Parts: sequence; C-alpha cells; structure tokens
Amino acid sequence: MNQYPYPPDMGVRNIALDIVLTLITCGIWGLYWQYKQMECLNAWLGREEYSFLLWFLLSILTCGIFAIYYEYKMAKGINEIQHRERFLLNADLAILCVFLTLFGFGIVSLAIQQADINKFYPEHASY
Repeated sequence: MNQYPYPPDMGVRNIALDIVLTLITCGIWGLYWQYKQMECLNAWLGREEYSFLLWFLLSILTCGIFAIYYEYKMAKGINEIQHRERFLLNADLAILCVFLTLFGFGIVSLAIQQADINKFYPEHASY
C-alpha cells in the first residue's frame, strides 16, 4: 500500500546525478528534471498547479522571465506541502530560488527544491 500521493521511486531523485546529467546534456536533462518535479508537486498538492508545457513555452516567449516566476511558484507549492504535512518549513525557499534563477543558477534552484521534495519521503531519501 502506498501512503504517498506520488510514488517514492519517482519522487526521490539523486540530486548529484541529476546535476551531472544536466551538465552533460547541456540542460536537456534539466528540462526532464523540471517536468518530474512539477508532476510530483501536482500529485502532492492534489491539483494541476504546474504545467510543463506552459512553463516551457512562456519561458521561451518571455526570455526566461516566466521561468523565474515559476521557480517562485514551485517553491511556494513546496512550502504549502511542508506546512500541510508538518514537515520542516523552508521559509526562505521562494526568494532563494528567485535570486538563484535570476542570476543564472537555475540548476542550483532545482537542486535545492529537489532536496526539499526528497524530504517528503523520509524513509526513502538519503540526505
């Protein structure tokens, strides 16, 4: 019986491996990683809050501005889950993700968000 809204084997990710694969593939793996985070957060929130296609298209059309907004929005979604599930709240996550993405460190923002998502699965994640 699965006690989680999104399977642990899909929600928990090896952050170091995702970073390396993102760098090796010149960012293509990062798109997949972002998609999987959105899918996981949608399941945990119980609603279709995040759309990869919308994020991708509007990020291109706005030269990345929408991507910065979405990093903020996803961080707020993580905070909502942390609060609802009584996990340790990372209150500065949203502003941190915005600044990292704004200054070209989106991969670091992804990694920090993934670290918090991995904590949704305490018995499956290795911190």
